[in-house]
Amino acid sequence: QVQLVESGGGLVQAGGSLRLSCAASGRTFSNYNMGWFRQAPGKEREFVAAISWSTNTRYGDSVKGRFTISRVNAKNTVYLQMNSLKPEDTAVYYCGKAMLGRQDSTRSYDYEYWGQGTQVTVSS
Repeated sequence: QVQLVESGGGLVQAGGSLRLSCAASGRTFSNYNMGWFRQAPGKEREFVAAISWSTNTRYGDSVKGRFTISRVNAKNTVYLQMNSLKPEDTAVYYCGKAMLGRQDSTRSYDYEYWGQGTQVTVSS
C-alpha cells in the first residue's frame, strides 16, 4: 500500500505561481512512475504531467511551457511547479502512482494510488 499526500494548493491571481508537492510512502520511491492530474467541477479528470523513474517527463498540451514536474527521490517527493497560471487552471490537483510498466501514462486508469487532492484556485 502506497500513501500519497499532496500540499501546496491555494488561491493565486492569474499570472502567478504555485508549487505543489506530493509526498509518498514506501521504500522504493525511486522506482515509482508518478503523475499529476486535475479535475474541475463537472469535468473529467485531466492529465497534467508525468515523470518516470528515469526522470522522463510528459505534459498535457494545456500546461506545456508553463508547468514543470520534478522529483527528489531522497525526499520521496514529486513536485509540480506551476507558472503563468490562468483561471482555467482552477481545479483539484491529484498526485498518482502509476502501475508497474506504465511510464509517462496520460490515462488515469493506469494509476493505482491517488492522494486526497489539493485545491488550486486562480482568480482573474
